Amino acid sequence: MTDTSQPAWADAYSQEDFIQPYQGNPWLGNLATPINSSGWVKAYINNLPAYRPGLTPFLRGLEIGMAHGYFLVGPEVVVGPLRETAHGANLSGLITAVYITVSACLGISIFALATFQGAPRGAYNLHSQDRLRPLRQKEDWFQLCGGILLGSMGGAIFAYVLLENFSDIDASLRGAVNVSQAIVNGILG
Repeated sequence: MTDTSQPAWADAYSQEDFIQPYQGNPWLGNLATPINSSGWVKAYINNLPAYRPGLTPFLRGLEIGMAHGYFLVGPEVVVGPLRETAHGANLSGLITAVYITVSACLGISIFALATFQGAPRGAYNLHSQDRLRPLRQKEDWFQLCGGILLGSMGGAIFAYVLLENFSDIDASLRGAVNVSQAIVNGILG
């Protein structure tokens, strides 16, 4: 004989509510809202490098590192203590991005060493079906860390080179725009 009674928490949520327990289970500690459970948001999150299927851990880290390394330079350039100097702000931004990246990689390495001592239980073991945790071995985390380090250094150096040569790049783009306008005016005028 099966019990067809509803759980005690079922009265707290009506079917008309926009916010429901995630997967119908309030004990998961998450709520399904129109924002986090819509098809658009799920497609976006599944396309992020951390969850995209078919990527090696190194490529995941490389893509994550390139984006973050490029953007880590900016805050130091804009609001850092050397923001009023000619080239000090750009160099300070590069050094800060390198420091933050090395610190993050050190943290990832410590996490991997601490989590994978012996056979981990829960979501990180090799037989887990949790698709939101694609890295389940210590070596995968080390490869991710290597990719983040390489990508972040490349992104930070690229941002630094762009900032140091901004006036030359701006002048060449302005010249290209002015030349194209002169050609269009010559043809039409």
